[in-house]
Amino acid sequence: MTDEHIQRRLAAVMAADVVGYSRLMETDEAGTLAALKSRRKQVLQPLVARHHGRVFKVTGDGVMVEFASAVNALQCAIDVQHAMAAANAALPEKLRIVLRIGVNLGDVMVEGSDLYGDGVNIAARLETTAEPGGILISGTIYDHVRNKIEVGFEDLGAQAVKNIALPVRIYRVSGTPPVVISTFKTIADKPSIAVLPFTNMSSDPEQEYFADGLAEDLITDLSKVPGLLVIARNSTFAYKGRSVDVRSVARDLRVRYVLEGSVRREKARVRINAQLIDATDSSHLWADRFDRDLADVFLLQDEVVHTIVSALSGVLPGAVIFSTRRTASLEAYDLFVRGRVLVIQSPESNRAAPPLLERAIELDPGFADAHAWLSMSHHFAWAYWLDAP
Repeated sequence: MTDEHIQRRLAAVMAADVVGYSRLMETDEAGTLAALKSRRKQVLQPLVARHHGRVFKVTGDGVMVEFASAVNALQCAIDVQHAMAAANAALPEKLRIVLRIGVNLGDVMVEGSDLYGDGVNIAARLETTAEPGGILISGTIYDHVRNKIEVGFEDLGAQAVKNIALPVRIYRVSGTPPVVISTFKTIADKPSIAVLPFTNMSSDPEQEYFADGLAEDLITDLSKVPGLLVIARNSTFAYKGRSVDVRSVARDLRVRYVLEGSVRREKARVRINAQLIDATDSSHLWADRFDRDLADVFLLQDEVVHTIVSALSGVLPGAVIFSTRRTASLEAYDLFVRGRVLVIQSPESNRAAPPLLERAIELDPGFADAHAWLSMSHHFAWAYWLDAP
């Protein structure tokens, strides 16, 4: 899309996510999903509507909201934190749902119902830096809300933000309810790894689903390695599209190792660049590039898994890698990864997923993963969007 065809507008963006989401899911997955659905319905949706906002992105543990007014955006963030604190008051700490929030005012690019660009990225970066129960705002928000909202602001100065050219002035909002979160140490009883969403480097942005599918398959395959704890897809894909620091990700997810990479798919070829990082000191245990025919994508996934296990041989002595039964049909696999990535994006995408997964099953009735994700699509429709129009 050329610049002259890109629709732009100025927007205030509120980014919020759940602190310790992976811990909550490990403790009680069904209870956490039900609690998140309840909080969205009883807390978030009414407050967003009251302050004239529009939710434009929902992830497993987060939400992004657009406002036409900086004042409305910040007041909504403050009200959300107070309402969340009230809802948590009677709950034990391990069951509390606590948010971090970042708010920014900036130029955004519009594509359908979604928003992109630095205006969104800065809000997301502020959110990842905020304290549990806290709110961070950019200088552009501060300039529009000072003397209009009765809260205090602590100037944290101009700070470098990953993938943003110029430093961003950041303010901490005071007056939100204090939150105490226990510090959870890195999982130490066995090796642990988080596979982050792979970046799509293809010339066609429609290939995003393929990059996501590769990362998800690696998560599935690595989870079958005895002795290796692998963080679930719901937790790692919460970082998709964000500028993140590997050590922060490892701390949040309580893992030692992080795998990140990129994928380029062009016609009948696929290229993968991947690196395995020890988050304790940010050292690279392994990095490599793989160029293969698309028809060899399954063998390529197996090769990457074997290479990762070899790199961790010192902490995974004698690990046995079990082969995975995949479909022999590339068309079925393509439909599967297209459908899988749609399952949890939005109510509209969730409704679009089943036909793709059903078609994959028609092509290969024994394709177990397609059956599983078809069931998952119905589960997420109930857990997240039962009340969506």
